[in-house]
Amino acid sequence: MTLRLTDEELSALRERAAQDGESMQDAARRAVREYVSRGEHRRRVSDAAERVIAAHQDAFERLGR
Repeated sequence: MTLRLTDEELSALRERAAQDGESMQDAARRAVREYVSRGEHRRRVSDAAERVIAAHQDAFERLGR
């Protein structure tokens, strides 16, 4: 995979990685892991909310009256 960054993105990555004492590659890989993790977390929260809504639909309907 080739990751193409704008000059601004590359500069920001370089500066941030230096501040964190890591390579740009390590910083980018960490960012990808965090991105994937956030997506998984959102999916789990959404699934849990759907289960709660389904389990308590009657109560939600009564509260909405």
